[in-house]
Amino acid sequence: MKHRLRAPLLQAMGIALLHGQAPTAAVPGNQPPPSPTSWRTRFELGPGAVVNFSLYGRPELDRPGFRISPDGTISYLEAQNIKVAGLSLDEARLAIEKGLSTSFRSPRVIITPQEVGSKRYTILGKVVNRGVVTLERPITLVEAIAHAGGIETGLFEKNTVELADLDRSFISRNGQRLQVDFRRLLHDGEMSRNIEVEPNDFIYIASNISNDYYVLGAVASPGVQGLTPDASVVSAITRRSGLTDRAWADKILVIRGSFDKPQTFVINMKNILAAKESDFKLQPKDIVYIADRPWAAAEDILKGALSAFVTSASTSWINLNVDSALKP
Repeated sequence: MKHRLRAPLLQAMGIALLHGQAPTAAVPGNQPPPSPTSWRTRFELGPGAVVNFSLYGRPELDRPGFRISPDGTISYLEAQNIKVAGLSLDEARLAIEKGLSTSFRSPRVIITPQEVGSKRYTILGKVVNRGVVTLERPITLVEAIAHAGGIETGLFEKNTVELADLDRSFISRNGQRLQVDFRRLLHDGEMSRNIEVEPNDFIYIASNISNDYYVLGAVASPGVQGLTPDASVVSAITRRSGLTDRAWADKILVIRGSFDKPQTFVINMKNILAAKESDFKLQPKDIVYIADRPWAAAEDILKGALSAFVTSASTSWINLNVDSALKP
């Protein structure tokens, strides 16, 4: 039985309040400044956004509630199919005025946003309410998790336990995992790690009850695999249909533990197959990574291995939890 408890989240927010920080306000020094390319410094229109049109001096031509089409265009009076996706309000206004200039003398258009539907982020995994969320205002990572109902919990031997593995949870932006320690943020209340959410961010709260491991990289069928008592590096590769022609099998990397302080093991596949070394036993949540190029130290391919995990984990969750009718 699952309960909608938010203990670690409330703890983090409570610590912030003790320092004088409201949950929805940023405190100087506790949060990094927004990136120069952030949508906070340049608001851009996009598909799904709703705007209101007015023409100065012609109130009868007011047109409220115009939604930007999926192809990024919008129409107002004689200004038809004007491309506004990626434009600021001022840039969109100039484009609309240019489209009206053949019918009106020096038109002065006023555009006001009604719904910012084009800015969204995704939050999946062990939160109460999962899905795609409209980013109507600047929010932080803690707020995003709070809006999702908090971390999911359940009962184990009459005790309430978290169902989230914070050490394996992540937020990715433009396909890259950001350096965020969810445990220190939500359990220890370190608000310096409370980054601001950007459009198209992907937040994934991993499960701590999963008994899986991942085989990624140069294998024929990379992905998640259920753990069995005999799970090892060799059996893991075999279950994922073997190595590809590009695989470099001299060394195989196994990653264990948290993302911020991972424990790495370098496995020599040739020695195992030649019976010079014992096969390496796997544990739940291990990541087995086979590179497609030679490497010397684990640090050489660690970033690529974790990036592959971010992609695989999110894809696997969607495949297992989203109705087949909604799959691409």
